[in-house]
Amino acid sequence: MSAQAVNFLTALAQSLSALGLYPEGHQSRERALDMVYQRLLDLVADDPAPSFLFLGDEVAYRNRPLPELRDWGWSSRFVGIGVQRLEIDPSATRDELEDLLDEVLARLNLRAVDTSEIRQMRQAGIRFGRVGLRDQDRPAAAFADLTTATIDFTLGEEAETIRWLHQEITSKRELPLIEAEAVVRSLTVAMHGDQELLVPLLKLRRFDEYTTTHALNVSVLAMALAEWIGLGNRDVRAFGVAGLLHDLGKVNIPIEILNKSGKLTAEERLIMNQHPVDGARLIATAESELDLAAVVAYEHHVMLNGGGYPTFQFARDCHYASKLVHVCDVYDALRTDRPYRDAWPSEKVLAYLEERSGLEFDGVIAHTFTKMIWEWEPREVVQEDEPLPA
Repeated sequence: MSAQAVNFLTALAQSLSALGLYPEGHQSRERALDMVYQRLLDLVADDPAPSFLFLGDEVAYRNRPLPELRDWGWSSRFVGIGVQRLEIDPSATRDELEDLLDEVLARLNLRAVDTSEIRQMRQAGIRFGRVGLRDQDRPAAAFADLTTATIDFTLGEEAETIRWLHQEITSKRELPLIEAEAVVRSLTVAMHGDQELLVPLLKLRRFDEYTTTHALNVSVLAMALAEWIGLGNRDVRAFGVAGLLHDLGKVNIPIEILNKSGKLTAEERLIMNQHPVDGARLIATAESELDLAAVVAYEHHVMLNGGGYPTFQFARDCHYASKLVHVCDVYDALRTDRPYRDAWPSEKVLAYLEERSGLEFDGVIAHTFTKMIWEWEPREVVQEDEPLPA
């Protein structure tokens, strides 16, 4: 089936080039449409529900990476114009395919188009649009569907679950989604103890626990900020899962590189910089519900000014969730002791976020995060073996 998927996307790119050259009704345009539509029919004949996820320079088909299309330039272009996911039904018509091609071309050429999510993801034979943010039009709720923590609460069990999850991925190359979601729901309970919003961050006790501690902290910070800005419950939890899994690719990095006290060599830096791509691949092969987490894993080290890694072939904006997790990631990383430096005080980290806003960080997100931390910080830090304050 992957061969049919590659053939379809290749024909799709060729058709976009043809449609950009020839006017409606031209023979060359019609031949190009006939070709790509035939590839679509071939695809749905083998797979009645094909879906594609575009992750910058990576393409996933039915949540499996397509190595044949690695570094395929059109993937970055699609993401840059808001086409991160493409879903096709067997009922898709040639006219719907032509509509897709026309809209993609319009976006690429910066022509006015209808970009509403209703149009993009309407119930039709071909659906496309961004991933995540399903509750963006709903007001934030009070997590009424969650049990409120009214007794002492520790995060030791959650930390142990994350350690086990990382071991499962390392040994079986499978992501236990149910356990990851259970951890996020448990963290939301910890965040709402006695009806008062808390930011329960773990303190690092040993350097070899950094990956676990950091994953939990970024998840908490991402959910806190998502709730602060008014996202709904489902999106808050989706951001929490994305924060929990953003560094998943680091399971492939040797511990001696992760905890090295000195400067990384050029070879070690290449290994370290590969973790966003590796993490996105691991997540994309797990579950379709994790599209947002895969995007965040891929993009969370990309700076607003285009710096960072991985490097995109075509300059584009990152997903809002990626920019939010980026701020949370840097805050917790700088606030934590590492073998090569001591933890920064909170005031210094917040000043850094503000200083780098508009360059490395989204300015609105960085400013909002800073405001949130100034208000909540006196109630933020716990340890794995210590209960939250009552």
